[in-house]
Amino acid sequence: MRLPLIAAAAAASFALAACSEKTGQSAEATADGAAATASSATADAGAAADAAAANTAASVDAAASNTAAAADTAGATAASTAADVERKVETAPH
Repeated sequence: MRLPLIAAAAAASFALAACSEKTGQSAEATADGAAATASSATADAGAAADAAAANTAASVDAAASNTAAAADTAGATAASTAADVERKVETAPH
């Protein structure tokens, strides 16, 4: 009676150990996959941040150039208007 009970307990232990090993392997594979996914997401986020920074820098440069051009145009217009006013003042009857 003891022998069949010991044999059944041993068989159950071996089955549990085999199941445990497969579970461990599956958990390891899942962890490796999660690490690879996180690494890929980090790389993607870094690339997106780099692209956003480059786009922002280009936009700021363009805005600065446009502002400088507008200031130059406004300065030229103001100078021209001042010259016109001065001419009119000089030619106006006194």
